Amino acid sequence: MGTIDDNAIRPFHIDVPESELAELRKRIVATRWPDRETVTDTSQGVQLATMQKLADYWASDYDWRKCEAGLKALPHFITEIDGLDIHFMHVRSKHENALPLIVTHGWPGSIIEQLKIIGPLTDPTAHGGSASDAFDLVIPSMPGYGFSGKRTAPGWGPERIARANITLMKRLGYTKFVAQGGDWGALIVDLMGVQAPPELLGIHTNMAGAVPPEIDKAAFTGTPPPSDLSAEERHAYDQLAFFYKHGLAYAQEMGNHPQTLYGIADSPVGLAAWILDHDIRSYELIARVFDGQSEGLTRDDILDNITHYWLTNTAISSARLYWENKLAFFSPKNVAIPVAVSTFPDEIYAAPRSWAERAYPKLIHYNKLPKGGHFAAWEQPELFTSELRAAFQSLR
Repeated sequence: MGTIDDNAIRPFHIDVPESELAELRKRIVATRWPDRETVTDTSQGVQLATMQKLADYWASDYDWRKCEAGLKALPHFITEIDGLDIHFMHVRSKHENALPLIVTHGWPGSIIEQLKIIGPLTDPTAHGGSASDAFDLVIPSMPGYGFSGKRTAPGWGPERIARANITLMKRLGYTKFVAQGGDWGALIVDLMGVQAPPELLGIHTNMAGAVPPEIDKAAFTGTPPPSDLSAEERHAYDQLAFFYKHGLAYAQEMGNHPQTLYGIADSPVGLAAWILDHDIRSYELIARVFDGQSEGLTRDDILDNITHYWLTNTAISSARLYWENKLAFFSPKNVAIPVAVSTFPDEIYAAPRSWAERAYPKLIHYNKLPKGGHFAAWEQPELFTSELRAAFQSLR
């Protein structure tokens, strides 16, 4: 008997049984609803009317098979890294000299967030770009997320995921590559930059780890910021202070007691509400979508992502990353390699250029975008694509 190659890259096939989709619809219909919030705003959380509209559409009109067909049209693989199966999509460009790029999602995102940027990045000539803009794309599911393996012991924090990403790119034969991330992905690409393997030419982040420690502390404790902040810096401080006061509860619960969240593993509507309550700007956008307004996301986009979490039963396993993490999300990590920063106005905080320059001494690109929020690649794929093309131009 031959031994199985631990480094083997194996094809991965997605196939959801119809019985699981029927069970999902049954559970949505059987939801036991709470009474309505006692206020007319979002101060008590995700509103009943929004969730009932979402549930009605999810149970009756939403079709997972459309999303599944889109996923199946792409090349999926799985490989064991550091004892855990890591799932990834790997889409090579037809263009020669395409720049290899690994893109890491966050919570409550997934590989679903990146689907709209795959075509424009790998096949730029079909999407208004030139052949010299081409990327080879690698899009992994983080451990405990999506189709990747679930940790059975502690120890898979952001630093280890960063190392696994580097291992993956080298295993695919790439001798030079760049990396991109938002949310957890932003923290992970920062840490890839800290680890600085010679193959990694630079990173791009759309949620910069750039808040000066004294500002972060003031925002967290609610004390007044330094008096010498520019208007742009003061705006970023105000955004952070709001998030720390009103938006952090989900992360604190997952950071302390992820296992306690049995309700979101058992109830689709519970899971959906938990995922919607990430940051106020994203929630307001999603609420507008379920009110029938046209936005960067559709009802199907939102439910594709939530259904992906449900079908993979990753509500709890994904939450454990918050328990594993010991790093401050928004603080500088001492990245010494080239860094590109894109600042979207409705992000948790919009990183000012002054902070980005201080946090990233080799800042090769900085741009403030006119629109877009936390799920930038998903919500504003055209802007996001143009940012990546510009960000890495000098590293090709």
